[in-house]
Amino acid sequence: MHKNIESILISEDKLEKIVNSLAKQIEKDYNDKEFIMLGLLKGSIAFMADLMKHINLDFRIDFIVASSYGSGTESSGKVKITKDTQFDVRGKNILIVEDVVDSGNTLNFVCNYLMTRGAADVKVVTLCDKPSRRKVPFEPDYVGQVIPDEFIVGYGLDYNELYRNLPYIGVLKRSVYE
Repeated sequence: MHKNIESILISEDKLEKIVNSLAKQIEKDYNDKEFIMLGLLKGSIAFMADLMKHINLDFRIDFIVASSYGSGTESSGKVKITKDTQFDVRGKNILIVEDVVDSGNTLNFVCNYLMTRGAADVKVVTLCDKPSRRKVPFEPDYVGQVIPDEFIVGYGLDYNELYRNLPYIGVLKRSVYE
């Protein structure tokens, strides 16, 4: 375990089980639909890479960068898109891949943004959900695990662009970010 990690919240084995379970649900729901898997960068990269390998359907992938965070631990509430989709989303089914749903601000904004651009349908799969932190009404369509209000890193999630490479999701020691 990394020296700045207080505890492991989701182990490598548990992550694999979560990814497999979510992939099966998505396969069932999208079996007869064309869709674009849209990764919300940067945090979703590890989760999306594993998830897409377990979905036995044909689909396109794309990425978007949108954030309400700076370098801190609290959402600013103001969302901005700094990298838009490559594909035209008009008439398309979009599955957004997210690492963790926290305040809901970013995903609420991105979902509405894609719908105003003409997407046929927008759904969200998230690895982790922190409903206790919601600032806006938002419910992801697929949830890997509901987690407590802890600052987590690893498996793509970061603090100041560090810890993304950890193979598990861990709780970051408070002394690191306070």
